[in-house]
Amino acid sequence: MRVVECVPNISEGRRPEVYEAIARAAARVPGVALLDVDPGAETNRTVITFVGEPEAVLEGAYQLIVAALERIDMTTHRGAHARLGAVDVVPFVPVSGVTMDDCVVLARRLGERVGRAPVSGQIGVPVYLYEKAASTAERRNLADIRAGEYEGLAQKLADPAWQPDFGPAEFRPRAGAIVVGARNFLVAYNVNLNTVDKRLATRIAGEIREKGKKRLDAEGKPMIDAAGNELWEPGLLEGIKAVGWTIPEFGCAQISINVTDLRATPLHVVFDTCEERARAHGLRVTGSELVGLVPRDVLLAAGRHYLTRMGRSTGVPEAALVHVAVRTLGLSEVKPFDARQRVIEYRLQPPAPLVAMSLQAFADELSSDSPAPGGGSVAALAGALAAGLAAMVANLSHAKSGHEAKRPALERIAVRGQELKASLLAAVDADTKAFDRYLDALRLPKSSETEKATRAAAMFEATIGTIEVPMITLEAAPEIVELCLEVGEIGMKASISDAGSGAEMARAAASGAYQNVCINLPGLDDPDARAAILARADSAWRRTKELSARAERTFVDGPRVAAG
Repeated sequence: MRVVECVPNISEGRRPEVYEAIARAAARVPGVALLDVDPGAETNRTVITFVGEPEAVLEGAYQLIVAALERIDMTTHRGAHARLGAVDVVPFVPVSGVTMDDCVVLARRLGERVGRAPVSGQIGVPVYLYEKAASTAERRNLADIRAGEYEGLAQKLADPAWQPDFGPAEFRPRAGAIVVGARNFLVAYNVNLNTVDKRLATRIAGEIREKGKKRLDAEGKPMIDAAGNELWEPGLLEGIKAVGWTIPEFGCAQISINVTDLRATPLHVVFDTCEERARAHGLRVTGSELVGLVPRDVLLAAGRHYLTRMGRSTGVPEAALVHVAVRTLGLSEVKPFDARQRVIEYRLQPPAPLVAMSLQAFADELSSDSPAPGGGSVAALAGALAAGLAAMVANLSHAKSGHEAKRPALERIAVRGQELKASLLAAVDADTKAFDRYLDALRLPKSSETEKATRAAAMFEATIGTIEVPMITLEAAPEIVELCLEVGEIGMKASISDAGSGAEMARAAASGAYQNVCINLPGLDDPDARAAILARADSAWRRTKELSARAERTFVDGPRVAAG
C-alpha cells in the first residue's frame, strides 16, 4: 500500500468551528484518513495530520488550503508560534510504498496549483518550497523562510532573492504566504519546566539545539570573527531545532523542539538532555508534550531505554514499553496522552476482531457453526501462547538474584519471544481474513472468458493467502521450541514446567499449521509452486518434531524420573 502523510499547520487554534471545518475539508476527499487535529490556544495554531494514497493526500491538502484561506484572516492573527500565513506550512512525508522523490513531486504540484489559483475567483498566493523540495539550498531551512514572519512578508516579497517559487511576488494581507515541502518524519515535542520564565527555557533551547547559541563576550554582547560574522557555540544534539516560550494555559515555560532526525537523536535522549541542562540551571523538568502523531518506534525505544536504566528486562509486551515511555516522559502532564490515538501505526493498523475478543467470546465463536475462525487461527494462537511462555520464564528469571550473568541471554529470549508472540497474534485474524478472501473469490462470476480469467487470478491469490498465513505459524514453531529449551536450561528451575508447556504448545501449533498448509495446497494449479511450498512446510515440520522430541526428554521424561 502506498501511503503518504501530510501535516498542515494552520494559523488558527482558538476557534474550534474554524479549525475543525478546515480539517473536515481534507477528510471529505475519498481515500483520505484524518488522524489527528491538535490545536493550541496560546500558539493560535493547529496541527492537522492525515494520510492516504498520494493522489488523495494531494487533493486533501489542496482542499484544506482552500477552506483555510476562506476562514482565516491573517490581518487579525496573533499567537506565540512563528508563522508566515493562514496555512503556514504543508509538508508531505513518505510512510510506506513511496519515496522522498515522490513527495517532492507532490509538494511541487501542490505549490504550482496553489500559486496559480487556490480559491475560485481569487488570484494565487505566494508559495515557498522547503526541505527536500527546496529550489535552492538557502530555502531548505523552514526557519530561514519564516524569518521576519508574516509582519515582514511584504518586505521579503519585494526582495529579488526571496521571490516565491510559485504564485505572485505580491503581499496578500489576508492569506500571507504558504510554505510547502517534503521531509522525513518530524516529531514536534515540548519539554515542560517548573518555571514561567521564557528566558530560562530559551537558554536551554540554545544549549541543546544543533545550531547552538551565540557566543557572548564579558559584557554579554555577541562575539564576531574577523569577517564580521557572529560566532556560535555548537549545540549538544544533532537534528534538533528548539526555542523557548511560555504557555500561560499550561502554567509553565516550555522548550519547544522539532526533532528532525530521530536516528541521530532519539526522543528519550532529548528528554534526558533537557533534564540535565535544567538541573544545571536550578530547574526541573516536570513532563513533556507531543504535538500531533508520533511513530511507534519512538515510544518503544524510550520504553526500552528507561527499563534498561532500571535494570529491568526489555522483553516485555509492547503495551508495557509504551506505558513506561509515557509515564517517564510525563506525556500526560499538560493534556491527556492516549497512545491508541497518538501513535501513527496504531491509527493505521487494521482491526483485529478475534484477538480483541475475550477468551470466552473467542471459544464461543470458535465452537459455532461458522467455518472461521478455524484450525489455522487456533494454531496461530497456540504459537503465540508458546512464545509468551518462553518470554515469561525469561522475564521471571531475569529479575531473580543469582541470574545476573545470564541476564543478556534471558533478555534476548524475552525480546524474541515477544516479537514472535506479536507476529502470531496477528496471524490469528489474518488466517480468518485469508479464508474470507478465498470465499469471496470463489463467488466471483464466471460467465464470460474475461470473468473466468478475473476469477482464476483472484482464486490463485486467495489460495496463496490461505497457505502463506499458516506457514508463518509453521516456520515460527521450531524457533519457539528452541527458545523454550534454552530458557528451560538457563532460567529458574521453578519455571521449567512453563518452558515445557511452551514447547508442547509450539508443537501443537506446528501440527495444526502444517495440516492447514497441506489441505490448501491442491488448490494451486502451479505444480512447481506446490512443490516448493511443500518442501518448506516439510522442513519446518520435521525440524519442529526433532526439537519437540528433545523437549519431551528434557521437560517430561526428566522430571517424571525425578518425581518417581
